[in-house]
Amino acid sequence: MFWVPFLLVTWAAAAISCARLCLAAVEAARPVRATTHDEPELSLYEAAFLAGGPQRVTDLALVVMHRRRRLWLAHTGWATVVDPEGADDLERSVIGAIGPGGQSRIAAVRATASAADAVRALADRLVTAGLAVPDAARSGIVAALRGVRGAAVLTVVLAAATGLLLPAEHAPDARGMAWFALPLVLTLGCLVIARVEVHPYTRWASPAGQSLLAKMGAAGARDPLAALAIGGVEALDDPELRAALSPGRPGGR
Repeated sequence: MFWVPFLLVTWAAAAISCARLCLAAVEAARPVRATTHDEPELSLYEAAFLAGGPQRVTDLALVVMHRRRRLWLAHTGWATVVDPEGADDLERSVIGAIGPGGQSRIAAVRATASAADAVRALADRLVTAGLAVPDAARSGIVAALRGVRGAAVLTVVLAAATGLLLPAEHAPDARGMAWFALPLVLTLGCLVIARVEVHPYTRWASPAGQSLLAKMGAAGARDPLAALAIGGVEALDDPELRAALSPGRPGGR
């Protein structure tokens, strides 16, 4: 019966992780009292945040400034300030991220500007309006999902260990091994259900925000900035801009 403690560990891990995921899902699904109208109109920056988070907002700001000749984005991955006067807080945060030298790697600018106060203020407004998932709720669900996956892996590992490593006189028989299937079924079933019920809350946009994004995507299909906001860098029609803003590509590293 040396294998029983291993079985109890798998049961405990499965039960705790699945309960944690359920609690995180309930917390994320709790409605937020919106302060906007029933059909708010999204700005491009708001759409960018809902579709891709802070880095998408920074990418949009970089492209907007490039097209307005405030910045020069080189395909080699460098951003150069042309006009040091930003038109709004987001543009000023990008210029501040580039630094007093007036030139910086785009990857470094993206990382710094994405964490700026202007982006956090934009996120707070969308959360308050009920269009964005609060960061704590999204992080809680992602961590809980990771815990359930870990419990599933732990079950497989401990089941294999009891069957292969324990001496024959202490190893479980076929019926004993079948008990390890229960926590595995629980965790895998929980992950399948979460894929449908919880997945929307792992995104930046809440279900209400996703609905607005879908409408905006249909209406602004021909607007290159709207395409960037919703579809990301891959939606850009300029190959040099795609190279500048795409990490891992030649010229974009």
